[in-house]
Amino acid sequence: MSKIQICVLLLLSSLLSLSCYGAPPLPGPGDVVPPALLESRGPDAWFSACEIPDSIFSAMQGKSFKSNCTVPRSDLRYLRVLHKDAEGRSIVGEMVVNRSIAGDVLEILRKLYDAGYPIERMRLIDIYDADDETSMRANNSSSFNFRFISHTTKVSKHGAGLAVDINTLYNPYHKILADGTEIVEPDTGRPYLDRSASFPYKIEPDDLCCRLFKEHGFEWGGDWKSCKDYQHFEK
Repeated sequence: MSKIQICVLLLLSSLLSLSCYGAPPLPGPGDVVPPALLESRGPDAWFSACEIPDSIFSAMQGKSFKSNCTVPRSDLRYLRVLHKDAEGRSIVGEMVVNRSIAGDVLEILRKLYDAGYPIERMRLIDIYDADDETSMRANNSSSFNFRFISHTTKVSKHGAGLAVDINTLYNPYHKILADGTEIVEPDTGRPYLDRSASFPYKIEPDDLCCRLFKEHGFEWGGDWKSCKDYQHFEK
């Protein structure tokens, strides 16, 4: 058999494999998208909002979607997006939000991506067993995590998927109670309470992230008086 014939057979074999198994899957949540693939497919291939897929809902069971969850699955949407980290790498992100804000959040995240606004990590909080402190320490950006407001039967904004936290480690929650007790969440975010300092992933009042969320009707926790929640945007 000649070299030409061997090459033809190898080419036919490759084409047959593609027809049987399809093209290689796109990179998934947490994966860095190679520049060549991003250029060939375009970012639109990674931006979508849909009803919660069965595989995702299964992973949420007993974690963000707890046994006492009063929010119907049909009220939630699964977002798949791209975000850029401080090094400029394009990373696949995911988030579960309330369906009423899904369009807003998808548009905001697309504009942040196009502008190169840095977001380090965006995985479902279920990866962290739905533990807020663990997720925040990882600087993970997320939304839905069912819970009631403490000592009430009212569902919290995150519990309804109506709040989004961005770059959580570098934009902590801070409150001083009446007895002088200081609360910082995550606890490892204490070095970033000095908002006059310069550090990566910091959300500032006039930056693009803040402006876009406010333009879409969200309230920023950094504007609150009784406490500060620099990571937090809610409707």
